[in-house]
Amino acid sequence: MTIKPDPSLVLPDDLGRLHFVGIGGSGMSGIARLFHERGVAVTGSDRSDSATVKALRELGIPVAIGHDAAHVGDADTLVVTGALWVENPEYQEALRRGLPVLHRSQALAWLVRGERLVAVAGAHGKSTSTGMLVTALRALDRDPSFVNGAVIQGANTSSAWGEGDLFVVEADESDGSFLLYDTAIALITNIDTDHLDHYGSAEAIAEAFVEFAAAATELVVLSADDAGTRALHGALLARRAAPRILTFGEAADADVRLTAVSETGPIAFTIAADGAEAHGQLGVPGRHNALNAAGVVAVLVGLGVPLADAVGALDGFAGTLRRFESHGEAAGVRLYDDYAHHPTEVAAALQTARSVVGDHRVIAIHQPHLYSRTQAMAGDFAAVYERLADHTVVLDVYGAREDPIPGVTGALVTDAFRDPARVDYRPDWSAAAVRVAEIARPGDIVMTLSCGDVYRILPSVHEAIVSASADASAVVGAGAGDAPAGTAEEPAR
Repeated sequence: MTIKPDPSLVLPDDLGRLHFVGIGGSGMSGIARLFHERGVAVTGSDRSDSATVKALRELGIPVAIGHDAAHVGDADTLVVTGALWVENPEYQEALRRGLPVLHRSQALAWLVRGERLVAVAGAHGKSTSTGMLVTALRALDRDPSFVNGAVIQGANTSSAWGEGDLFVVEADESDGSFLLYDTAIALITNIDTDHLDHYGSAEAIAEAFVEFAAAATELVVLSADDAGTRALHGALLARRAAPRILTFGEAADADVRLTAVSETGPIAFTIAADGAEAHGQLGVPGRHNALNAAGVVAVLVGLGVPLADAVGALDGFAGTLRRFESHGEAAGVRLYDDYAHHPTEVAAALQTARSVVGDHRVIAIHQPHLYSRTQAMAGDFAAVYERLADHTVVLDVYGAREDPIPGVTGALVTDAFRDPARVDYRPDWSAAAVRVAEIARPGDIVMTLSCGDVYRILPSVHEAIVSASADASAVVGAGAGDAPAGTAEEPAR
């Protein structure tokens, strides 16, 4: 069992010295960095070393590798990630000492007290939309403070203090923690049936979003294209629960309407609002990113920014890490990683890959995330991969915060494919990398998809593809050298 935020916990006025357990995550590291920059003593621990851990140490934050009760040291408060198990020795040590234990969302809620908060929520697109909004506000000289769940390209960080009057956060709905914040402006990208391990039903998810949106004091921005947010819009109007609502999307009744999208290379788009029209271009591909941009433009318009300025502020947005992120090439095969872990997100990521791969193929490496999600959605995942990927290699389940469920493995996804020739189940990562190398050809895209640790397989995939290419070249070379005696060219002198 993992640790959930306790909504009844009254946050103390003074947190004292903080120890972050699982500090290497993008969200946790961002929060820790902001506390440190405000002069709060911060230490941390994580299960493995990483570039993020190195960056924290360079800031002067001590980080221990591995988990041990002694790492708690003289901390006054423990901050934990939602992926932490209750058996963790540092968590148990805090309980033994009677120290306050804050879920990361509660630490963030403490940090943003009294701020004019813009909270970005939704089943899909939160991190990218948050990154877009931060990028645009910076371009408009609004200099927001922010905490995102992913590093923002261009800012080269997932968090920072700003001098402006806005504090932008990615608000996580997975465990209900987005209800902890005092939100002024809410952007909700979409609502989907997910995180049933926490909510139990689609109705409970919908009600949580109603509660979140109704608490916004200034503005609620909703997708006009998504069935879940349209239902939310109706619920808010019926309850008269929101001060002001703006909608965005391609729907004819959207307040901020996406009227045209060009998907050749980086996305170009046209947005119309209040009789005006503006053209923009992002530095990333994917039609879904044009929709994310429309949501961000709606927020900016709601803040009083002229439409042309709002669209222009997104020009060249370069994305966030682990969202269709390039990992270079291997013998002409392009390698990408994406955080997609729900069928809707996987479809968007694969459609993006298809828009840039040209006449070549898309080969997916799917790491199922969560036993409960795999059990409930194996058929949905299989249908998406079979429709949009040319071949799929499936790894085993990344359980994260869940205990294993008997009989639930990655094989559930492969068994749901109608055409078994287009999928392989390879729970062994070395075997998976070799299988990808057997399939991939120059010009193809190989993409890992999951919010687990699947990106760690890419170096092995790179090595396997290069090795297979070298072996193939050697065979061709050996064949060319088998000419009859006396016919080979003399070596140059």
